[in-house]
Amino acid sequence: MWIALGINAGMLVAEAVGGVLTGSLAVLADAGHVLSDVGAIGLALFAASLAARPAGGRMTFGYQRSEILVALVNGVLLVVVAIVIGYAAIGRLGNPPQIDAGGVLGLGLLGLAGNVAATLVLARGERVDVNLEGVVAAGAFVLAGGSSVVDPIVSLVISLLILISSWRLIKEPFDVLMEAAPAGVDVDAAGAAICSEEGVRSVHDLHIWTVTSGFGALAAHVVVSSDCDPGLVRRRLELLLHERFGIDHTTLQMEEEASADLLRVENASPRP
Repeated sequence: MWIALGINAGMLVAEAVGGVLTGSLAVLADAGHVLSDVGAIGLALFAASLAARPAGGRMTFGYQRSEILVALVNGVLLVVVAIVIGYAAIGRLGNPPQIDAGGVLGLGLLGLAGNVAATLVLARGERVDVNLEGVVAAGAFVLAGGSSVVDPIVSLVISLLILISSWRLIKEPFDVLMEAAPAGVDVDAAGAAICSEEGVRSVHDLHIWTVTSGFGALAAHVVVSSDCDPGLVRRRLELLLHERFGIDHTTLQMEEEASADLLRVENASPRP
């Protein structure tokens, strides 16, 4: 990951400087996208270092949610970058400046090579960055005698792609901070599965939330029949929640079903 971070950081500097020298907004736009990759890899390294810190004191879950906060900041910054690029691109549509088409083409090819190298290092199996394909196409088009208006058009497309990618970076941290259930976990199905276990009469105060990425938690009050072993039922429920819903952190408060005798109320007052 450190190697991939170095490759992307080099691409970021090259595209930022090259975009200014060539006058290409498309190159600068892709530099903004590369910035998100640098942030994502840096986030992963940051999270790995925090994961080694034990929980303690008031931080009973440790610092695992730090990656969520950093991801949210990264997503918001991407939105700002996309808006700035889009605004600048719209301003250039009416009077597009001349760009160094050869330099743009060279930077695009260099970026493609760096993207392939980073992908191989991380073994992500992702396809080549479509933003860089647009930069290469814009440089080749202008170099062949086409209008330089293609540069702000490509920049608008890149800004839209950045906005789309930022949506996930914002939505997932927002869901975690709002303590939403993990993606793919049906809360109603989990409640029904708990109630279907032998000896369980009902479940209430059921909460399923996400502590951080890949760390789901569940808490519930489970009412069981008076003739069963609450500890055994709890262990069966923990196994059920692990196998069917991938939830390992559970807090189940077992409550014994009240006897009908306790619920009967006698009217002791004399009848008229």
